[in-house]
Amino acid sequence: MKKWILTALLVTGVYTAYQQNPQFLDKLKPALPAELALEHNGATADGSRISAAYSHQLSDIQVGGSGRVIKVLPDDTKGSRHQKFILKLASGQTLLVAHNIDLAPRLPDLQIGDSVAFYGEYEWNKLGGVLHWTHHDPAGRHIGGWLEYRGRRYQ
Repeated sequence: MKKWILTALLVTGVYTAYQQNPQFLDKLKPALPAELALEHNGATADGSRISAAYSHQLSDIQVGGSGRVIKVLPDDTKGSRHQKFILKLASGQTLLVAHNIDLAPRLPDLQIGDSVAFYGEYEWNKLGGVLHWTHHDPAGRHIGGWLEYRGRRYQ
């Protein structure tokens, strides 16, 4: 009975603190490494934010940068359709881009060697990571991302 009462008090306290200050829960999250602090909407000129997310095996990190296309993959047509390609960043790290073409226009005539700038959400994997959310969110609940290719922004 005592555990139940203590649990109820704890939940009530957290809920009350959240109602008074929604950022309260952010203080309960573990701190990110310093090199992952947001700079210029997640973009760093040298890709250090992506390198840090990769080395710390972190996901759900907003990142930006640019790279050269080293492989164009077939579209993923299961569920939401995604244009897929692999970028090589200046650091040498590779990054799989999964660009939702049901929500944003396809990058036309994408070729090996083309330069693509990006802003989206990084997901860790042992091969270098995956970039997604490179488009707007129709529901407005997620930060919008984009790809820039041949002087045009795709979002």
